[in-house]
Amino acid sequence: MTNLKNRNDVPGKLIAVEGVDGSGKSTQLYLLKRWLELEGYRVFFTEWNSSAIVKKATRKGKKTLRLTPTTFSLIHATDFADRFERQIMPLLHAGFIVLADRYIYTAFARDTVRGCDREWVRQLYGFARPPDITFYFDVPLATALSRILDARPVLKPHEAGMDLNLSPDPYESFKRFQGLILEEYQRMAKEYNFTIIDASLPPEAQQPSVRRTVEKNIPLKKFKLVSPPPTLR
Repeated sequence: MTNLKNRNDVPGKLIAVEGVDGSGKSTQLYLLKRWLELEGYRVFFTEWNSSAIVKKATRKGKKTLRLTPTTFSLIHATDFADRFERQIMPLLHAGFIVLADRYIYTAFARDTVRGCDREWVRQLYGFARPPDITFYFDVPLATALSRILDARPVLKPHEAGMDLNLSPDPYESFKRFQGLILEEYQRMAKEYNFTIIDASLPPEAQQPSVRRTVEKNIPLKKFKLVSPPPTLR
């Protein structure tokens, strides 16, 4: 296992969510974000593959299926490194709770399934600090697939894993691709001490567990926004 940087070198806290597509992790992170904001805590949100400097290249590569798994891995690592340097670490140093919709473990799962060496991918992200909490939303593959296909009846070639030649049928390819990713997540759950949430439960039943874990592991009072001084008249 890669030796990631120490958690205690900054005043802020980092919370990440992980899971296969359709696990509901983004919904739960949004609910957590809104709760923390309404309670008056300093919060910042970041999501996977959102850096402006590589977005265009990523989109083009996915559309044409012409990039190798290693090239894609390096592009995603560039995206993450840019956000880590410009967003995540500065906000942690500023004393914010940073919420990450997917973190390095997404790369560990997807890039490995696409054929990259498991240890090479981990070393590629060796600069990243580990989250203070990593929620893994565990859900049966059939449930996750049903949610995704109901929301997106037309699958994009890259998200369906068509570049892996798992099946000529996009839906069958997507099913096999997500199954392989699920196996990688299950492999990592103990390795990285994920906090497992039963994502087959209704959303309203999951959120209390998420909040309790945050309250137990993060001293939230330290992250309260300071009220501005009263206006003198």
